[in-house]
Amino acid sequence: MKNKLRYMTFCCLLSAVIIILCHTGRYGFRAQAQESQAVYTVPEVQAGMQIYLGKNVQQVSTSDIRLDKADYECLLKIVESEAGICDRKGKILVANVVLNRMNSCSFPDTVTEVVYQKNQFSPVKNGSIDQVTVSGETREAVSLALSGTDYSQGALFFVARKLADEENMEWFDSSLKYLFEHDGHEFYTLK
Repeated sequence: MKNKLRYMTFCCLLSAVIIILCHTGRYGFRAQAQESQAVYTVPEVQAGMQIYLGKNVQQVSTSDIRLDKADYECLLKIVESEAGICDRKGKILVANVVLNRMNSCSFPDTVTEVVYQKNQFSPVKNGSIDQVTVSGETREAVSLALSGTDYSQGALFFVARKLADEENMEWFDSSLKYLFEHDGHEFYTLK
C-alpha cells in the first residue's frame, strides 16, 4: 500500500512539473506549438478592473488577449515610431493606448487593424512606421505593457500638441476627455 501511495504521489508531482514546464515554455512544447500562433499573452484592459500597485501603475488581471508575431512586430514599430525619443513610461503609454483600443468596442480587435485604421497614427500616414529600427528599450517597454503594466488610465488617444495642427487639436479638446500629459504627449479618452 505504501509503495502504491508513493508511486501515485510521484506521478502527480511529475505531472505537475511537466505541466509547469510546458506552460512556461521551458520544456519546448509551448514554444514550438505557438511559433506561428499566438505567442504573447496580455491581460485584457477594462475600465473598473484595475488594481493599483503603485503611483499611477496598475496591473490588470482579466481574460487574456493573444498577439501573433505580426501584431507583436506591429506594436513594436508603432511604439518606436510614436515614442522612440520618449522615456520608458512614454513608450509603455503608447503601447497601452493600442492595447486599450483593441479592448474597446469602438476600435478594431487586433494590433495591426488598430494601428492601420485610417487617419489614426501619423507614422502610418507618412510611412515612417516602416523606416524605424526598434530599440532594446522599446522592446522592454512593450514587454512591460504586454505583461500588464498600464499607466494609461484607460486612454484611447494621444497627441503631441506641439506637433499637431490646430484643427486636430480643436477636435481633441472638444470631442474627448483630457486625462493627463506625459513626455510631450497628451492622453485622452472618450467623453
